[in-house]
Amino acid sequence: MDLRFGDSRPTDEERAAVDALLGPPESSWEGADRSDADLRWGRGGRAARDRRDLLLPGLHALNDRVGWISEGGLDYLCRRLTVPPAEAYGVATFYAMFSVRPRPATVLHLCTDLACTAAGAPKLCEAVEARLGPEPGVQVERSPCLGLCERAPAALVIRAGDSARPAGEDEARSGPHGGSGGAAPGDGTGTGRRGRRTAVCAPATPDTAIQAATTPENAPGEPSAALAVPQAPDQDLLLLGRVGTVDPADLDDYRAHGGYTALRRAFALGPAGVIREVTDSGLLGRGGAAFPTGRKWQATASQPDHPHHLVCNADESEPGTFKDRVLMEGDPYALVEAMTIAAYATGARRGHLYLRGEYPRALERMEHAIAQARARGLLGDDILGQGLSFDIEIRRGAGAYICGEETALFNSIEGFRGEPRSKPPFPVEKGLFGKPTVANNVETLVNVLPILTLGAQAYAAIGTGASTGPKLFCVSGSVARPGVYELPFGATLGELLTLAGVRDGLRAVLLGGAAGGFVRPDELDVPLTFEGTREAGATLGSGVVMAFDDTVPLPRLLLRIAEFFRDESCGQCVPCRVGTVRQEEALHRIAERTGADAAADITLLREVGRAMRDASICGLGQTAWNAVESAIDRLGAYE
Repeated sequence: MDLRFGDSRPTDEERAAVDALLGPPESSWEGADRSDADLRWGRGGRAARDRRDLLLPGLHALNDRVGWISEGGLDYLCRRLTVPPAEAYGVATFYAMFSVRPRPATVLHLCTDLACTAAGAPKLCEAVEARLGPEPGVQVERSPCLGLCERAPAALVIRAGDSARPAGEDEARSGPHGGSGGAAPGDGTGTGRRGRRTAVCAPATPDTAIQAATTPENAPGEPSAALAVPQAPDQDLLLLGRVGTVDPADLDDYRAHGGYTALRRAFALGPAGVIREVTDSGLLGRGGAAFPTGRKWQATASQPDHPHHLVCNADESEPGTFKDRVLMEGDPYALVEAMTIAAYATGARRGHLYLRGEYPRALERMEHAIAQARARGLLGDDILGQGLSFDIEIRRGAGAYICGEETALFNSIEGFRGEPRSKPPFPVEKGLFGKPTVANNVETLVNVLPILTLGAQAYAAIGTGASTGPKLFCVSGSVARPGVYELPFGATLGELLTLAGVRDGLRAVLLGGAAGGFVRPDELDVPLTFEGTREAGATLGSGVVMAFDDTVPLPRLLLRIAEFFRDESCGQCVPCRVGTVRQEEALHRIAERTGADAAADITLLREVGRAMRDASICGLGQTAWNAVESAIDRLGAYE
């Protein structure tokens, strides 16, 4: 691809997709069909550059409408935003869901990650690929985790083309920090935006996957989020109690079940009082780092630089994690309310919901909830007459695990490659757009609601002294009832697996996902707390619990973890870029018995693992060796 402005022209469809997002071009500088006279002078260059953060929505608009991003389409988008084509090409090729090469309008993603591999994904992929053959209208892609682990094996169909309304309408806004619109909820088979139709098959069979890809009118509807909550309906659940009970599209139903009680108490407490309650509750971040939420909010609120930003990290891409998806699909207004409270406490006027690109129904639900809240005066100016001005915009990710790291997420929103930044400065000082930013994941934010309705002391009484409150666990693999479970911190791993119905022949349990570690069947008394798993030499992470019986080949599982990290490394730092490749190569040699000595490869793995852990810039490289190390040391994987 020519990485300069060239002679390539966008098609009418590509031009329409970009113009629907950005508005019509005003001069030949931006690609308007006018005389050459206005090419001799430029206007609005700074304003155009300030729209750099619309690059990712623009790439989505092109990809959604056409199915791939051509040279002409990219060139036109770059002219509109005054972005060098070389930089935009680097961004477009960073994300797995985009393509800069021609491909069919329909892409069938078949998950091959851990839970799906254990549920027979390799055979599913082989059967689908053999039966579809060289189908001209469908491209089959083997995909990393789709966040549907409780219904493995999973498939996702994304179909480009023309449908109901202009592409990117929900993401268009007046300026670089403006607001987004909304969309009516769909039926689970499409997002309602022009140029993007989706279908989810889970659990998938060759017949249902092929049917969804080739006959969209017969695509299976997506199951309700309540099916992912085996405990539902249980009104005693603090975080999941409304899932399956409340209509996720009905704001009045949400309010009838306690919705917006927490926001009213927040207004009564004032911003400082809210931060004090969150601090006294002992709430730790639920994304894996377990940083005290109250300290993060206080640090952001106290910054003199303005504006402050709030970012909700809904890009849960850790294999085995799907709790945030279930919350957004089943109780979307809870997240809107929680984000409003966080903004009130930290002085943010703008909230950014960075939502995983593989979550079409969560996108529908959140778009609708935000639009309804705005229409009812619960977002926008003077919320509930309290003088609070706050709004939320949604940004879709595009398939990059590294964007779960908060600074990589900031770069992604700003229109750059999603590569982590060096710290310091920390996000509370200089985060999104260089301004003080508080970033929390979905589960962390939703925990704020019971903190305010119950009170900090009552909330802190749940769980243990160091790990307070309830925790969501994503259970999948060799269990009878996979799904999201809510338990107080301190319950044991064995108690959780008993609830889920663990099968006979348990071989190992993976805690924390691909970045976590394995425990043995004789270690099920491990308390599920941050400190308890740490003392046991494991990690709680984001709450992933994957059970594997003796039918699952452990070496193949470890190789899949290595392939995942090699593929998802952003390549910015040498220890991770090279180390993940060397780790995969060594595991290939061991698994295929092509190396002269497995012991030598294990020694090499340890050296590479230490280098990645000590010298990588971010958590991806620092944890890429964890699961393999635990499998060797605790499970004797290659003995």
